[in-house]
Amino acid sequence: MMKGKTILVTGAAGFIGYHLCEKLIRLGHHIIGLDNLNDYYDVNLKLSRLKNLGILSKDFPYNSTIISAIYGKQVKFIKMNLEDETNLPLLFKENKIDLVCNLAAQAGVRYSIENPSTYVKSNILGFSNLLECIKNAQISKIIYASSSSVYGLNDKVPFSTKDNVDHPISMYAATKKSNELMAHTYSHLFNIETIGLRFFTVYGPWGRPDMAMFLFTSAILNNKPIKVFNEGNLYRDFTYIDDIVDGIVATLFSDKQEKTSYSIYNIGNSHPVKLMDFISAIEDLTNKTALKEMNPMQPGDVVKTWADTTDLFNDYNYKPKTDLETGVFNYISWYKSYYKNSSF
Repeated sequence: MMKGKTILVTGAAGFIGYHLCEKLIRLGHHIIGLDNLNDYYDVNLKLSRLKNLGILSKDFPYNSTIISAIYGKQVKFIKMNLEDETNLPLLFKENKIDLVCNLAAQAGVRYSIENPSTYVKSNILGFSNLLECIKNAQISKIIYASSSSVYGLNDKVPFSTKDNVDHPISMYAATKKSNELMAHTYSHLFNIETIGLRFFTVYGPWGRPDMAMFLFTSAILNNKPIKVFNEGNLYRDFTYIDDIVDGIVATLFSDKQEKTSYSIYNIGNSHPVKLMDFISAIEDLTNKTALKEMNPMQPGDVVKTWADTTDLFNDYNYKPKTDLETGVFNYISWYKSYYKNSSF
């Protein structure tokens, strides 16, 4: 594996971005972390992640570089919007960046139905600006986050990257499909290697508080009802964060034998779990029974996600290692520690 590369990680204060930074630091690489620290969810959680990376500040002034108090110049952080057409190009000019991993995006399927313009700015304008910077800086490779949500109304499972994905059912999904099309254009025109990773229901320590893992754990530990949609008849390909990060690192540094400039991969566990079984795992590990509030299907949701990861295995030897019970246990242990919850 290559050593000592300088990697721009956008969304560095986010759930996946933070874990990726930790892994890349351990591997000896230099990190330039970028995040706009928006308040879509609790900013304190983002700041706590950054604190673990040694990024300490009282107010995080916009476009100011903060050096890690733990790792020194190996890790730098800059608060910035991806769609900033003035300062993002300057960042590329002022730093010798070898590789880019774009994990910055406005997240959330349901929120995208209520606030579509936010997704256009961050996920489309921001990604376009980033691709243009990469082109101008003559950077040869970008890994970027797509999503299983692009499969939309597809009813064939498991989901394959060979499937048609022209039926998104949320603005979030539409922006992710747009990212894949934009990446294809830049690969074709400028010979930039672009690898899109369609993430499937990522969970684990430091996860977002708007995700099912947090919502269920918090409610169960605090004896509050949980909302169970589609009467519990949902299946998700829950994928543990460490397995996701291992997959990102493999695509970032390893070369597949037949190299093409444009690639899309599913990255998931390839074992869909019924939502009620997922809830049961939390109940077993907390020794509590969930108060279930059964609800109909939500707009923008799909019944089942299931990743066909054959291509990622064939090209990069990707093999998820974390079973559901281990992953849920690790999450609950983190939750108890971080939120100081005495009910567990």
